[in-house]
This record gives sequence, C-alpha cells and structure tokens, in this order.
Amino acid sequence: MEMGDRMSALDAPAAPAIKRRGLMLVLSSPSGAGKTSIARRLLAVEPELSLSVSVTTRGQRPGETAGIDYHFIDRRSYDDMVERGALLEHAEVYDHGYGTPRAAVEEALTSGSDVLFDIDWQGTQQLREVAGEDMVSVFILPPSTVELEQRLRRRAQDPEPEVRKRLSQVAADVTHWAEYDYVIINSDLDQSVARTRAILAAERLKRRRQPGLTDFVSQFRSHR
Repeated sequence: MEMGDRMSALDAPAAPAIKRRGLMLVLSSPSGAGKTSIARRLLAVEPELSLSVSVTTRGQRPGETAGIDYHFIDRRSYDDMVERGALLEHAEVYDHGYGTPRAAVEEALTSGSDVLFDIDWQGTQQLREVAGEDMVSVFILPPSTVELEQRLRRRAQDPEPEVRKRLSQVAADVTHWAEYDYVIINSDLDQSVARTRAILAAERLKRRRQPGLTDFVSQFRSHR
C-alpha cells in the first residue's frame, strides 16, 4: 500500500452509528483452562463490553475485589434471589452457589452494550433458555490435561484437596463443548483473545442485532 492509500484510509469517515441490541458473550471452560484470563483481557480492550458480576456464596479469594470479581453473599440471601426470580441463571459449583443478577443485564442489552459472562456449562444451559438469540457462547479448552494440572497448581489459590477435586471434574465438564457456538483451544493467551475478539466483532454485525438498519436503509429508498 502506497503512502497516499494509507493516508486516505486513515482520513476515511467513520461508519455511521446504527442502533443495535447488545449481546451476551458467554465464556465457559474447565477450571484452570484460562477463561478468566481471556475475560480480563477482553474487558481491557473492548470498551463496549462489561462484565456481568455474579453473586456467589463461596469465600473471597486473595486478589479478588467484592463487587468487581463477584458479589459475595450468604446462602440465605442467595436462596432468596433464586426464589424471587432475580437471577437469570444459577448453579451449584463445587458446593457453592453462583448466579447472574437479571436487572443489570437487561438494561445493558437494551442500551446496546454487550455483557460478558464467565460461567460454567450449567449456567450456560439455563441462560440459553432465557437469552435466546441474545447469547453467543464460547467454550475454552486447555491444550492438554498435563498443562491444565500445571496451571491449577501454579495458581496456588486452592488447597491440594480442592485441586484434586477440580481435576476430577474436568472429564465431566469437557463433555459439554458441543453445546457451544464456538470452541477455542487456549494454547496461547494472545491468540485466544484475538480469536474471541473476532467472534465478538462478527456477532455484533449480524443483521438481527442491528434494528437500526431499517431506518438507515430507508433513506436510500426515499431518493428513488
């Protein structure tokens, strides 16, 4: 490309803003496969994407911030939210309750913002029932069981019995990969983030997510 071509590309006007509906981007994986690392990188580079902060009954881990990583609540409050239908989805994972508050997600989608979900396959199944075409699901696989075990031990956040429990759960978790729209093998974090961003960009452009296209196209009909 010549210098003039590069300059004209830089000076080209931005595409017109067209009203669109937000989407729910779901990332799931066996514990330690890297979905949380991918999620954090996405949030840092995608300004139209925000994290759905789940509620959980488990304890707060070192380095986690209440209200940012999770809303840490007691079991009674969690059960009350389930009973009132205040959660879009909820699941028991390793003897702890997890769930997605409904109101904040619905507000974001209506305003054209995207919401990221870092949830397991149980939560994804429930979310699909209420989300319909709003949801885009991505399953993250580790490159091998050996690498997965090394990642869990390097993380050093859980005691040894918990690590063994999570490893034993992997075989059951990975059987759900075929339920997802996309599958990424997380051998390289940068590459996995790039692939997830490509999925996000393509899904945003789907016709059904852009209700504003009808009004935009109507201007051309008026000049026939």
